[in-house]
Amino acid sequence: MRIGVSLPVRELEDDLAAIKDFAQTAEALGYAHLRVPDQVLRKGNKHLHEPMMLLAWIAAITEAIELVPSVIVLPSRQTALFAKQAAELDRLSGGRLRLGIGVGATADEYVAMGQDFGSRGRRCDEQLELLKRLWTEDKVDFRGRWDRISGGGLNPLPAQRPIPVWIGGRATPGRAVTQRIGTHADGWFVLCSPEDFPTVKGGIDAAAQNAGRNPDAIGTEAGVAVVGPRQAEWRDRVAGWRQMGLTHLCLRTLGGGLDAAQHIETLKAAANDVPGGL
Repeated sequence: MRIGVSLPVRELEDDLAAIKDFAQTAEALGYAHLRVPDQVLRKGNKHLHEPMMLLAWIAAITEAIELVPSVIVLPSRQTALFAKQAAELDRLSGGRLRLGIGVGATADEYVAMGQDFGSRGRRCDEQLELLKRLWTEDKVDFRGRWDRISGGGLNPLPAQRPIPVWIGGRATPGRAVTQRIGTHADGWFVLCSPEDFPTVKGGIDAAAQNAGRNPDAIGTEAGVAVVGPRQAEWRDRVAGWRQMGLTHLCLRTLGGGLDAAQHIETLKAAANDVPGGL
């Protein structure tokens, strides 16, 4: 199981020195990846950097750690432009991008981005097909309901062809996101309890088989907070997810009201205490 960590941008805010220190320390300690959340418009005083821009900056100050925006609200963005941005980040980072996507749940943001909230799931399915083609083909001819490309392509193409796409969403049997993961995803972010995991995974596996895919090739990643209300049980939770065969796990130092130095201390302590090691 590959263990990464969420970059605590909500709490580090504009302390770029602290963000740099956190990212470089995570890499030096052996964490596998950094996750950064996405939301273009925020209400109140919640602080959040644009993930693709932030990860491009982090790519220049790190060497090996995987970069994981999770999750980009894909249907709120222009497909070809986002394909170019992702390809560029993957190229500039030397093939370190693992792209998390989802459809979001905020109608106001879709309105502000000039996109339709009601059709976001269907548009996402179309976008996933087009993205993979744009990342692997020199010239693309595509006529969809929302996007049309005639003989155009990206140059340069990404280092990874295609860029791995992981899907976030509360997948349960019968939901569209379950079918989306089974049909298109290289992996999925586990947003269910360990008790519900076998049932949810069973639905995704069935969707993958119906799409002619091997379910074992679809990765899984859960998250575990190492601070906050469940701090006392985080090691048991990591051990439990490991026993369930997850391919990835993301630790979080968010939620405990830590300052920059405490985030680093917690990051180091977790690396030393994680059951089974990094």
